[in-house]
Amino acid sequence: MVFVYASLGLLILLLAGDALVKGAVNLSLRVGIPALIVSLTIVAFGTSAPELLISIKAAMEGAPGIALGNVVGSNTANVLLVLGIPAMITVMHTSQCDTRKSFVQMMAATVLFIALAFRGVFDWMAAALMLAVLAVILASQLRDALAHRAAGEVVEDLEEPEGADPDMPWWKISLFLALGLIGLPLGADLLVDSAEEIARMIGVPDAVIGLTLVALGTSLPELATTVMAAIRRQADVAIGNVIGSNLFNLLAIIGVASLITPIEVAPGFLQFDLWVMLGSSLLLMPFVFFGRDLTRSWGVVLSVLYVSYVVIVLT
Repeated sequence: MVFVYASLGLLILLLAGDALVKGAVNLSLRVGIPALIVSLTIVAFGTSAPELLISIKAAMEGAPGIALGNVVGSNTANVLLVLGIPAMITVMHTSQCDTRKSFVQMMAATVLFIALAFRGVFDWMAAALMLAVLAVILASQLRDALAHRAAGEVVEDLEEPEGADPDMPWWKISLFLALGLIGLPLGADLLVDSAEEIARMIGVPDAVIGLTLVALGTSLPELATTVMAAIRRQADVAIGNVIGSNLFNLLAIIGVASLITPIEVAPGFLQFDLWVMLGSSLLLMPFVFFGRDLTRSWGVVLSVLYVSYVVIVLT
């Protein structure tokens, strides 16, 4: 039953996160916040809400391995699996995308995250630094988006947040917000408690469950989005989704969670998992800088690497 509870917790988290995003987006539009600002802030934070709640609850319950494993494992899965599986379905013409600036920002955040991890704990000082860096990056993205708009260029993914309906009635907005705010902590409770129980059952550290079961589960929305983007030949959306998600995982989730309660870093992360996360991120360089398309062969390579990583972690 513990696996059923874990699956139920994950499902509640995903549905509640979606409801919260819809409610927050439409509330913002109704009170006059521009769609551009909504996309860069509310949507980005809202889609990371499940991971944030998991990390906060796990850290507060004395399971920092789940809190940190969720982020590190998700970032590794985002590159190797979330890009690998869609690439096996159809070739993604990433050579036509310009994601160099976002990639450099993601790599800078990754290096900063690893450097802070070697302090042994993510505390309020690390949190303040990560959130400050995130604010600078968001301000940079906002300037770029406004410059594109001023130049008459279309920025579709920023202009129309998913689930936006300026005419949505207030009762419906309130319902979405209520479902999200109630469902997120409920789902986090179920998933974290179940993950801890599974770790005890099979005799592995909670970090292993965080790096595998929890991380894979919370990467499912990114996987679904990327598969659909690949099918629609929107390679820029696919790779941008992964880079943006990784950036928020590193800076926002651990930043906010460690602002609430310190998160200790287990030695295993410093010896292996953080370097796998860094290495998987560097694998994006040929597609970002050197005009290589993400072909089916690359998709197989990335997917095999992820399966190999999970096997090593579990054993």
